[in-house]
Amino acid sequence: MTVKEFAEKNGMHFLSCGETELEISGCYIGDLLSLAMSRVECGNAWLTVQGNVNIAGVAALTEPSCIILVEDRTLDENTETKAKEQGINILSTELSAYDVACRLYEQCQ
Repeated sequence: MTVKEFAEKNGMHFLSCGETELEISGCYIGDLLSLAMSRVECGNAWLTVQGNVNIAGVAALTEPSCIILVEDRTLDENTETKAKEQGINILSTELSAYDVACRLYEQCQ
């Protein structure tokens, strides 16, 4: 399933858009940026509550298909600008990381 399809099916909205037709190949859940840097795989959806500019740096290194900010978290202005410059898909949802992970498992196999 593509990032765009997953977002639409689950009522998520884009805070930053890149290539929305990227396929989601799995997920990583984590807020500790140093761990995310070593564990997020190319094509993953990265689920986090972090909305600071450092997530854009980690995403540039690890190339997830998208970052999903869970629990209604938002981006600060610098992060939004940086993500748009780098073409990073960032979604927002009111769902918990657990609920999003369950939906990814069910819908992206």
